[in-house]
Amino acid sequence: MMMKLLATLFVLVQTAAAFSVVPSTSTSSTTRLFLENRINESIDLDSPKVATMETIDSPGKKVYCRCWQSGTFPLCDGAHVKHNKATGDNVGPLIVTVPKKEE
Repeated sequence: MMMKLLATLFVLVQTAAAFSVVPSTSTSSTTRLFLENRINESIDLDSPKVATMETIDSPGKKVYCRCWQSGTFPLCDGAHVKHNKATGDNVGPLIVTVPKKEE
């Protein structure tokens, strides 16, 4: 079960890498539009991509941010609620649970 969870988290991290932002020195209108519409406006902006890897060893639940607005990123702090009200969006967190082992 733990291996399946770790494999799922690995896939999520790899998927996030596909949406990385690479800064450009170009000032074309396409580049300006791209930067004006970026999702991540504050988290590790100097990095070519933001990826977080975490091992979950014990049963429980982790709630991860997907709106990039969380003050506790990569964990969710509920900031998506304000974002959704302001934009009409429907983004929510990624919730990962590790069930207790049956004995």
